[in-house]
Amino acid sequence: MSKVTFGLVGCGVIAGMHAEAAKASPDAELVAVTDLRADAAKAFADKHGVATVHASTDDLFADANVDAVVLAMPVKGRTALAVEALQAGKHVLLEKPAAMNVDEVAQIMAARDAAGDRVVAGCSARHRFLPSAEKATEVVASGVLGALRVVRGRAVMPAGGPPKSPPPVWRVRKDLNAGGIMSNWGVYDLDYLLGVCGWTLTPRQVLAQVWSVSRQFGNRVAEGSDAETHVAALVQCEGGVALTLERGEFVPTVRDTAWQIIGERASLRMNLLPGKENQLWLDESDEEKGVVSKLLWEGEETWPTVHNGPLGDLAEAIVHGRPPRTGLEQAMVIQRITDAIYASSDTGQAVTLADEPVAR
Repeated sequence: MSKVTFGLVGCGVIAGMHAEAAKASPDAELVAVTDLRADAAKAFADKHGVATVHASTDDLFADANVDAVVLAMPVKGRTALAVEALQAGKHVLLEKPAAMNVDEVAQIMAARDAAGDRVVAGCSARHRFLPSAEKATEVVASGVLGALRVVRGRAVMPAGGPPKSPPPVWRVRKDLNAGGIMSNWGVYDLDYLLGVCGWTLTPRQVLAQVWSVSRQFGNRVAEGSDAETHVAALVQCEGGVALTLERGEFVPTVRDTAWQIIGERASLRMNLLPGKENQLWLDESDEEKGVVSKLLWEGEETWPTVHNGPLGDLAEAIVHGRPPRTGLEQAMVIQRITDAIYASSDTGQAVTLADEPVAR
């Protein structure tokens, strides 16, 4: 198969990263764009050398020169577009989060299955394209850690100075973005942790709490924002594995980040965020010495690797007939946990998840 041709719906900030990803991929080419703002679509096409600007999503989905579409807009209304694109015979790349809730993921699944051989991928996989994440996945799969005990993700960020421009209206809104920090960053954490573990964890129960932005930092979010800026969750998984997640922004604390997988015999320490001197450490049990730390990988990891990953991966999956890094089955696992986090916080009770097969 020749290059996969992409059409882009939405020409905001994240769209530019998808355009660069298409240029970086040997299997992809961006050939068409559309946006509710015709002037924005035209300016975007001119900047990125895109040949066709469509007046509507209907026109883009009907374009026979487009093999796949990228839905690069906030999540509200995106499911309907995904279904329409699949019905038009297109492959689909979903920005994160994949949908507003579990029911919407199921709708997209049904449309994909009805379409036959179309591929749907999610952008929550971005950070698993980092070399350190790929190495960590190999280490976990090797069994060197022994039976897993704790899978941990923590990333809390302090508030900086007041914003220099108005915060995006959609970013911390339940009706527009399905949530706040969980939609913007928590889905990345879940995808990273579950993916590095090979999607072998089966979540059974979730106990969680979310908090909105504190009053002193209220001007960091748009007026009318009603979603969370801080979340803490415990996910009990089958086999006695505990997944813990804490994500926060505009938090009155210092920056603290840690992603770790602890097993019976050894543990891994890694970094989900790109950096100049990233490292992957293995901490192993030694009967004589206690715990011995070994540096498994180190190097510079960059944001282009993160942002180029999903589009390039979908193109490669289509060309070579393999599943994408994060497909709808994996997105459903993430969405089930996310929905349960919100339900647990609302009720103050642990939420038991339905006994459904976990994607592999």
